[in-house]
Amino acid sequence: MSTGSTAILSAASLDEDPWEDLLSFIEERRVIQRGQLRHAEARMEKSTEMRKRWISAALATACLCAMPALAWGAASAASDECVQLAKLSLPDTRITLAEIVPAGAFVPAKPFSLTAPGQQPSYKDLPAFCRVAVQVSPVPDSLIRFELWLPASGWNGKFLAVGNGAYSGEIFYPLMIAPLTRGYATASTDTGHEGSGGDASFVLGHPEKWIDSAYRAVHEMTVESKTLIAAYYTNGPVRSYFGGCSMGGRQALVEAQRFPADFDGIVAGAPANYFTRVETAHLVDAEAMYRNAGSFLTPDKVRLLHAAVLKACDALDGVKDGVIEDPRRCHFEPRVLECTRGTDEPTCLTASQVETARELYGPIREPHTHAILFPGLMPGSEAGWATIAPGMRALGSTFYRYVVFQDPKWNYRGFELDEALRRAESGEAALANAIDPQLDAFFARGGKLIQYHGWADPLISPLNSVDYYLSVARAMGGASRIANDYRLFMVPGMGHCGGGDGTDQFQAPMLTALEQWVQHDRTPDRIIASRIRDARVDRTRPLCPYPQVAVYKGSGSTNAASNFVCRAPSP
Repeated sequence: MSTGSTAILSAASLDEDPWEDLLSFIEERRVIQRGQLRHAEARMEKSTEMRKRWISAALATACLCAMPALAWGAASAASDECVQLAKLSLPDTRITLAEIVPAGAFVPAKPFSLTAPGQQPSYKDLPAFCRVAVQVSPVPDSLIRFELWLPASGWNGKFLAVGNGAYSGEIFYPLMIAPLTRGYATASTDTGHEGSGGDASFVLGHPEKWIDSAYRAVHEMTVESKTLIAAYYTNGPVRSYFGGCSMGGRQALVEAQRFPADFDGIVAGAPANYFTRVETAHLVDAEAMYRNAGSFLTPDKVRLLHAAVLKACDALDGVKDGVIEDPRRCHFEPRVLECTRGTDEPTCLTASQVETARELYGPIREPHTHAILFPGLMPGSEAGWATIAPGMRALGSTFYRYVVFQDPKWNYRGFELDEALRRAESGEAALANAIDPQLDAFFARGGKLIQYHGWADPLISPLNSVDYYLSVARAMGGASRIANDYRLFMVPGMGHCGGGDGTDQFQAPMLTALEQWVQHDRTPDRIIASRIRDARVDRTRPLCPYPQVAVYKGSGSTNAASNFVCRAPSP
């Protein structure tokens, strides 16, 4: 990932903290962004206040006031009560659908774009619910669509909104399944546009749609959803939660930073929160992989590399289990695999492939000062490099083509890093960044934040999550000062939001832990994660709050979480 001179993976490069070099820069960006957004945010505040007045009037005059109160988890909501929601007259808002969907009857209008055709989710086990489709236009050229699903019976009294992925302009129905099944009112938005995950062309000529995508859509969805929940049940949610990964993780941190009153608890997974740097890293990594015909690491070559990394570093934590507990301790040098005869053979890497691996491991550096701009990928993430490379190229290219340079003909080949990044971080592209470490407003009202990241993530460096956590700790007086409000859980062996060789099944226990934290002040000191192989759980392992790691007690199965304890890492 380095530029200029190649950065070699070493203890020094992995221990360097990019936030030390960037604290003043971040503060400058915050000042600039606030200046850019002053007018837009003032307009949003005015619109929100007006909407609140209209909502109060609408709820007072609508026939909904005659609806019987529903006891949570008890009385069923009648079909006509759902239909009545369409009669609500709200400012800048159009309710396009309000109907009861019988149990197991929901069928989406089209397949979910981020899931392969043969792997589309099943909705047959969904309970009956009131489906509400909404369009919100808070400013001209903004059209935010979202859906709110309200349990027809058995509502748990809470609201859980879900995040999006990449640039995908669609409602994430698959992520609404689990919350609805657990009794939540749940919502998802298309972030203000329609389109695929690898296409940011919607921004061209439509700056308001970029603002929708960057931060406005989720907030508008949340405000409107709470209003509709109160109208349907005659009670608003007693607690509101948000969960998302990748782009959804970015949205999660946006909410905590910009709109601290929206949610009581937030789960932010593998967040693309330093968005300008994440997309720059995608482009730099793609350039390394596609530099020439011989530089690309094929699936066979990344498997070879991954096996060598595990052989060198798997047992560093005292357990040989195919997973590296903390890859920062792994100082693997790809040159040990270089072909000695200068030919491309299946059992070794060419010199060009070695160079590619070293660049992906290394951080991106500013070409002139060599300051770290963004951390590199970690040892153990190699298995995903070949399959993720086309996606990296698409994501980085579409960001710079349409958001930064706003030129459909722009090509990433030969781009100048310093000029490109300067353009990205001095313009509206930076509106998507969520790097403000001051979370005092969110924490002051009792907000709780759980963040997680897979150590084997091949798309967003896991060190980005560590860096943000440390920046918050520094800004707010130290790790002990935020321990009751913010916990980071690193997941050994897990890829981007899931997958990999690690224990990547923990979403339900993590949500439960968040609820216990918010509602009963029980700070999570470990979360049990599982791994599923051949349709059965073959391993459990505790996820530990950073900087703690899971340490084997020395006896019993290494596939059982009960035989591990969370401890501070060894020096």
